[in-house]
Amino acid sequence: MQKKLIALAVAGLASTGAFAQANVTVYGVADASFDVVRISGDANNELGNTTRVSTNSSLLGFKGAEALGNGLTAVFQYETAVGFDNTTSTSGALGANRDSYVGLAGGFGTVVLGNLTGPTRALGAAVDVNAGATGIGANSGLLGKLGNNLIGTTDAGGNYGGGSTCARSSTCTSIFDTRWKNAIAYVSPSFAGLNATVAYVANENKALHGLPAVNTSGYDVGLKYANGPAMAAVTYNAVSLGNSNASFGGDSTKVSDLRIGGSFSFGPASIRALFDLARADNYTHPNTSIGALGKVTQAVYGLGATFNVTPASKLLGQVYVARDLKVNGSSLDDTGAKLFEVGVEHSLSKRTMLKATYAMINNDKGAAYDFGINAAGLNPAGTATASGLPAGASTVGGTVQGISLGLRHTF
Repeated sequence: MQKKLIALAVAGLASTGAFAQANVTVYGVADASFDVVRISGDANNELGNTTRVSTNSSLLGFKGAEALGNGLTAVFQYETAVGFDNTTSTSGALGANRDSYVGLAGGFGTVVLGNLTGPTRALGAAVDVNAGATGIGANSGLLGKLGNNLIGTTDAGGNYGGGSTCARSSTCTSIFDTRWKNAIAYVSPSFAGLNATVAYVANENKALHGLPAVNTSGYDVGLKYANGPAMAAVTYNAVSLGNSNASFGGDSTKVSDLRIGGSFSFGPASIRALFDLARADNYTHPNTSIGALGKVTQAVYGLGATFNVTPASKLLGQVYVARDLKVNGSSLDDTGAKLFEVGVEHSLSKRTMLKATYAMINNDKGAAYDFGINAAGLNPAGTATASGLPAGASTVGGTVQGISLGLRHTF
């Protein structure tokens, strides 16, 4: 059985065929790199060369399936992040914080419940050129962040706290590029390479009997075609934030993300492309002197490619461009950014790989984007301004760049 088969199926990236085995499989990824990162370009908070060891989305998982008869199969998976670079960090604690679920699979498709990757996040990862869609060059550095105002995910209670800052070496991805808690998903069978995924995020935090009217819920849908060397998909993720964060306008703010992307392999090469459009409606800026901004949108475009120089060595590169924010249809100047990455991956065996990457995020003078995986710490707490971005102690308009040398082993 392929590793993470159901997780990929939930994301719309694999078939939903039934399983024959009934035993438990233990699997994982150990991915560590030595990084040299640097922040420059803004006198407020420049950071010279800083070294660190990162465990890039390393994981440990348990999965299995039981044939129930009549074409029905019970499936389950528990998967946890493993941070072994700093054992005192929260990432070093084990828990079902990655794709973890229980469900049923059969001729009708697959239904699972738990902590899930939706099709929107999965599409972003599928077109990323990096193994595991991780490391400082990952496209999640720009996707879906809406000017860094939609970072993070819901907490254990289902509340979204929002945010525009990321601590050093933390995960710094958008709400659309994290896993959904309290979720249920259906993945259809594949018909001539075409299948659909529908996920619903339950409003478990809905308050009753005079308590604050928190009511965060959402859905994530995707349609994907995969046949031979070609893959194409469109996804749409919509979330009603409730009043879980007053900065987002009480109980009226809704956020969404539309993605269209695909890839094509030919000979030793592949190309990947992605369009991402994030949106917030009835958005209220965290600075009360600015107040309600109404509709805010941002488009991100990306193009990537890989080339196998030898059967064991692969060159990779990608460029992503975040356009300026648009507030009620008018551009907010200098709020965009660009991500550049080049790298090489060399397989020592089927399970072990050496890799080297150079990545850079070049922010416009009013932007403060950071790496999506293992942030450099560009944007500490600051005071919100009319540009929609923190100022004061924060760095805006800076460049984040780094070199990463690593080893990745799967088991």
